[in-house]
Amino acid sequence: MGSGQHPLKKSTSAIAAIASLFKNIFSHKWGQKNWGRKFVSLFLVGALISVAIAACSDTKPTATTTNGSATQQAPTGALKKDVELTLVSFAVTKKAHEAIIPKFVEKWQKEQNQKVIFSQSYGGSGSQTRAVIDGLEADIVHLALAGDTSKIEKAGLIEKGWEKEAPNEAIVSKSVAVLVTREGNPKNIKEWSDLEKDGISVITADPKTSGVARWNFLALWNAAAKKGSSDAKAQEALVKVFKNVPILTKDAREASDAFFKQGQGDALINYENEIILASQKGQKVTYVVPDVNISIDNPIAVVDKNVAKHGTKEVAEAFVKFLYTPEAQTEFAKLGFRPVDESVAKEKKFVEQFPAVKELATVKDFGGWNEIDKKFFAKEAIFDQIQSQIKR
Repeated sequence: MGSGQHPLKKSTSAIAAIASLFKNIFSHKWGQKNWGRKFVSLFLVGALISVAIAACSDTKPTATTTNGSATQQAPTGALKKDVELTLVSFAVTKKAHEAIIPKFVEKWQKEQNQKVIFSQSYGGSGSQTRAVIDGLEADIVHLALAGDTSKIEKAGLIEKGWEKEAPNEAIVSKSVAVLVTREGNPKNIKEWSDLEKDGISVITADPKTSGVARWNFLALWNAAAKKGSSDAKAQEALVKVFKNVPILTKDAREASDAFFKQGQGDALINYENEIILASQKGQKVTYVVPDVNISIDNPIAVVDKNVAKHGTKEVAEAFVKFLYTPEAQTEFAKLGFRPVDESVAKEKKFVEQFPAVKELATVKDFGGWNEIDKKFFAKEAIFDQIQSQIKR
């Protein structure tokens, strides 16, 4: 507090003065000749009482607005320091998060009287995973596949059991793979095996950098395996497909740009949500959702080591929880992600938007991401073997 007497001391002195004055007043006789003295004394008593009340009162400070009017400030301690959250996510979630984040910020401000500032990073899921492991201090990661989140766990940044920290085994968004063709589908591409044909140019991302591309690969493998009698036959089919891929883009967004903006390819393999978003932006799209497909499940996780360092655990966990609300899931669905909230999924507009898939495989059908990585994406595993047979 600044210079001058403390309010408590001021009030104590005032009360003492009042007591003394009363003593002096009532020590005199109350005859007629004392009325002048009485009046002056009582006036002083009233003044001193006013001073004592003012000194004891707990007034709130005021601030002046730009127009000069006085506005009352919040009580000391009610305002909280701004908090910053770093969200690291895969490329195609950008629009969804940009719609959801302001809703959460408003909610948190209203309930907690604290402003949340988001720092956001988007890119290929594999690249984002490596960036976090290498030092990008994410508070929350929303990645294309659980295998990437598990890599961050193995690096010591996320505690084991993160899948149980959020509903639906921490899957907060999902999609399926689709085949996008040129208008009118001049190459008559209707299913995965059509991509094996000579003269078909296919655009997809690189499984080494893009989670979307890994899902694309699994969708292709799943369909080929169901037709073939062995892994060798399935691998042979995928060699034919990847021979038709002129360039592997870094992520799903670059794949979309190559197809739509640069005019490359007869077919594009991508997330259903990415193509729905393209159509919403006015892009004319022709696409097929193959009946044999894979459930593309995207997990969310709090990066435990970083939130402990930043002091952001409470707000990070609250944001993750908010992503599962009907309000947030509706935003995901509006931008093409299949909602994980059943009440949203059953809304008529979304039932019509997302066609049912007859044979939908899951990661569990492949034995989980550890087995998938070993079999397909590790060094010299099946994807590398396929690439070695292709001369570009």
